[in-house]
Amino acid sequence: QVQLVESGGGLVQAGGSLRLSCAASGRTFSTDATGWFRQAPGKEREFVGAITHSGSSTYYADSVKGRFTISKDSAKNTVYLQMNSLKPEDTAVYFCAAGRGGTLERWYDYWGQGTQVTVSS
Repeated sequence: QVQLVESGGGLVQAGGSLRLSCAASGRTFSTDATGWFRQAPGKEREFVGAITHSGSSTYYADSVKGRFTISKDSAKNTVYLQMNSLKPEDTAVYFCAAGRGGTLERWYDYWGQGTQVTVSS
């Protein structure tokens, strides 16, 4: 059974940083791309960024480009989302997902439960 568990969320002031982790069990990230998505209150879930299964390539939504960085530690079977220069509009529940990759939810087969990130102004 595949399980993805996010951690690292919390409350931070605008301009601050957080690092989210996504740990996988029952499946390795060596065969799947990993995406990060977020859902703010009252809004649809949106793509944040993704990393290929090899870890050689990353891509991001324009809204986070230059501020967020995705990386992976294959030995720990964990993918990270480093978030810098956080803004109040980054407040959302953040989800990691594993699958074929890309910007669309339907290309991901496995999802974590989400972790809350709140950025105060």
